[in-house]
Amino acid sequence: MDEYRLNILNKSNAEINRLQLLSAFFDDEIIYKIFLRTQVIHQLFSNNEDLEIEKLDLFHLQFTDSVIALLRKIKKSNEKNVALIYDEIDLNEALIDKISGSLYDKNKFTQDKQKQTLKVNQSLRRLYNNLSDLSTDFPFSKNINVFSAKYANDYYFDLTAEQLSQLVDYQGKNVYSNAYAVIEKKLMGRLCKFDFRTEFHLGLKSGELIIEVYKFLDNKTYFLFYPSRNLFLICDLSVFKDLDTSNNLSERERIVQELEYKNDKLKSNAAVMKTAMSKDVQDLLESSYQKISDINFLNHLNNFDVQSNILKEMLRTDLF
Repeated sequence: MDEYRLNILNKSNAEINRLQLLSAFFDDEIIYKIFLRTQVIHQLFSNNEDLEIEKLDLFHLQFTDSVIALLRKIKKSNEKNVALIYDEIDLNEALIDKISGSLYDKNKFTQDKQKQTLKVNQSLRRLYNNLSDLSTDFPFSKNINVFSAKYANDYYFDLTAEQLSQLVDYQGKNVYSNAYAVIEKKLMGRLCKFDFRTEFHLGLKSGELIIEVYKFLDNKTYFLFYPSRNLFLICDLSVFKDLDTSNNLSERERIVQELEYKNDKLKSNAAVMKTAMSKDVQDLLESSYQKISDINFLNHLNNFDVQSNILKEMLRTDLF
């Protein structure tokens, strides 16, 4: 085999290798079919020295080079878009790490609820004693407001100002009061009856104002503690019957969960976008494949200028 022919065949192999890499990258049937058909054409010239080797060179020049250039442009454009998606993913990951680092552990929240319940029950016992003995001793446990300050933003549920106003409204004749607190008479009676056995139920907030809701262990009575006014009232849960308390995630935990879900979708989109091709490109490649699959394509090789021009025109567009 003369050196001139060998050089063209080697050059053809290099073109086919580039096409094979792009076929593997896009994992698209039509590109793979073009790659296989190009191999067949190469083999045809390699096995038949009677064929004009220049036609193989012309075929690559007019067709394969344009296909490779088009696919490379699409690949570069897709990779740029994918890089933007991964930039967003990285920003979300950084935010997730930042929020997660400041999250209070759920077990800690549960433990602190128990401690807060103990503080409130002890405070109510002392308040009862104060009211009974006309004592001037301060009834509230130390740091009783720390619990809500620590957990309200994450774990308390939102109320409207109107709902809060309904909850804390009371008639003066229905309450006991002293210098330290106000408590509904009926509530104090039930607390005595059930030996101050209550537990923290949930927290509510309206702006900066917070309410702690407690439940009697021995029946289904609820009452509220309104720290800003040291107010204790029996609580009608129907006031916030539309409140969804089924989600026990904190606010920041919900944000983390949403960001993680968003990142999963972004990663899925990135995987699709990486090898995406428009229908126009798909149609063009399909048309090109049909032309090189024609058994008489060698007789029409000079007419490949038209197809080549279409491919080159696609390269000049701003589709990518």
